[in-house]
Amino acid sequence: MSAPTGDIGLIGLAVMGQNLILNAADHGFTVVAYNRTVAKVDEFLEGEAKGKSIIGAKSIEELCKNLKRPRRIILLVKAGKPVDAFIEQLLPHLEKGDIIIDGGNSHFPDSNRRFEELNKQGILFVGSGVSGGEEGARNGPSLMPGGHPDAWPHIKEIFQSIAAKSDGEPCCDWVGDAGAGHYVKMVHNGIEYGDMQLICEAYDLMKRVGKFTNKEMGDVFAKWNKGVLDSFLIEITRDILYFNDPTDNTPLLEKILDTAGQKGTGKWTAINALDLGMPVTLIGEAVFSRCLSAIKDERTTASKKLTGPEPVAITDKQQFVDDLEQALYASKIISYAQGFMLIREAAKEYGWKLNNPAIALMWRGGCIIRSVFLGEITSAFRENPDLENLLFHPFFNKAITEAQSGWRSTIGKAVASGIPVPAFTTALSFYDGYRSEVLPANLLQAQRDYFGAHTFQVLPGKENDFLKKGEWIHVNWTGRGGNVSASTYDA
Repeated sequence: MSAPTGDIGLIGLAVMGQNLILNAADHGFTVVAYNRTVAKVDEFLEGEAKGKSIIGAKSIEELCKNLKRPRRIILLVKAGKPVDAFIEQLLPHLEKGDIIIDGGNSHFPDSNRRFEELNKQGILFVGSGVSGGEEGARNGPSLMPGGHPDAWPHIKEIFQSIAAKSDGEPCCDWVGDAGAGHYVKMVHNGIEYGDMQLICEAYDLMKRVGKFTNKEMGDVFAKWNKGVLDSFLIEITRDILYFNDPTDNTPLLEKILDTAGQKGTGKWTAINALDLGMPVTLIGEAVFSRCLSAIKDERTTASKKLTGPEPVAITDKQQFVDDLEQALYASKIISYAQGFMLIREAAKEYGWKLNNPAIALMWRGGCIIRSVFLGEITSAFRENPDLENLLFHPFFNKAITEAQSGWRSTIGKAVASGIPVPAFTTALSFYDGYRSEVLPANLLQAQRDYFGAHTFQVLPGKENDFLKKGEWIHVNWTGRGGNVSASTYDA
């Protein structure tokens, strides 16, 4: 048999898989393609793949035989059991040093487990986030690989060649060990949830308070897309607002049922934030907003039984739009600040050395949350890779200071009008809480000690003979209880 010629193998010929293969072939790589339904391989080879450096495989064994060593195989299959099933099928045909890359939306604990299991067998596992949808896969996605570091030199050229480019730099770099790649993709998706919810709230305010037509709103988003909010999601929102149903030439958007779906990555981000004790409030609210949208029948009933104010009158539409732009921009800064706070804490918790400037650059192009804004985040982390919080960087500190007036005014109009803006309001509440040296948690601690003897510490400078410095203290608040403190549970 002649020497293998395949540079990389790919399992899974759905839309993302096919487009990623075509992308790699366009960049001079020979790709070996396999799909569980073998007829799909033939169909692909006779269609878009015809004449390109793409080899069809009819079995896992044939796929592996056609690959140069170390073998590099990407799985683009449904997350969960299918990934484990394909790994099991691959193992008998692999050798030590071969590389399995999971390019699906896997949950990072699964990637951690696969990394450990395959490492014991000498197989290098990579979990890579892939973002950008169908268009990104074909023309340049954002790629977020993490896993066994020995794999990176063998996949770097391929990954950085097929990735999107931002100012000539590939939107792909090594993220970190084990499940770090899929973790960063999870946070990316959580931020995506937040961005989408913020845009929806801006749309709702223009529609219900400003009484804008869809065409007028499309014009606003078109203008925003030329400024600080320049991004993929603003761009597609403009297009959606301009799109009319061809049957009657009325806005198609207003005919879509207002119940949002979700695949779980935003929920994973919110749960992980709670697990790590990080206040990633905006992503959490974005997830809950989708949950609220899903109970349509109940909301319909509530709309007939519960009252609220009429929207306030807007006398200066341009000022309203300008304030709204500032609210959207400031809230977006908060969302990304929270996301990087979570990434920072995850690095400590899981022992990962994460590359913050590279992560921001990976999100700069190719992916769903790509925006001009991310260029500033990349610059901020390049200046200071250990930056504690984006809000401490001069660029973002100045931007959020200048946006405050419009941000607060927008939320005030929304509240006065009875229009829900959970993402805008939680962003502002976080900001005001984060900049507060003193929060009312002293009362909360007193309550916990009162009902459960959970103890508290004394504020520095307030110590005395009764309140000892540095000690955890329980007070008998009523004179009826004992002096034994709780140490076995929290409430």
